[in-house]
Amino acid sequence: MTTPTPLGAAEARTRLHELTVIDVRTPGEYTSGHLPGALNIPLDHLRRVLPDLRHAADRGDILVVCASGARSANACELLAGNGIPARGLDGGTGAWAAAGHELEHPTHRSRSGWAMERQVRLTAGTLVLLGLLLGGLVHPAVRLLSAGVAAGLVISALTGTCGLAALLAKLPHNRPRADALEHTLAALRDR
Repeated sequence: MTTPTPLGAAEARTRLHELTVIDVRTPGEYTSGHLPGALNIPLDHLRRVLPDLRHAADRGDILVVCASGARSANACELLAGNGIPARGLDGGTGAWAAAGHELEHPTHRSRSGWAMERQVRLTAGTLVLLGLLLGGLVHPAVRLLSAGVAAGLVISALTGTCGLAALLAKLPHNRPRADALEHTLAALRDR
């Protein structure tokens, strides 16, 4: 089973009025700017809303969006595995903005407006510094924490996945409020 090729930013822009756009980033990332009309359903909530996405796909094409295209590719595979056709946006919102297309910003801000990549860099950097500091003050073996973070970053780069991002996505400020997700699903059903 293969997923369809992603749409480029130019083609997605011309078809935006006919697409149901699902943004699979965290709520904080979504509020930092998203495609016009995009609905925020974080990647780890997709399984829960498969019936609603199936109905949306019956009414028209689904475009799945994330920051760079990696999470949307995973989402498209998950959807295809459940019989729901969807395409990703090549390069994600980064490519959309780089092409000069407008991003919407909600009038209310979520608890965290930091992109996941920034959260990962902060956390990884903090853990490396902590490992080095405590390795010098407490015990040299604590430096293994820094080595573990470095190994995780290498694995992340080689595989295109990020375990730290998956963990950070589970923090309360990166989770959608229950009422926000229900509001999003109601908007999806009304399309």
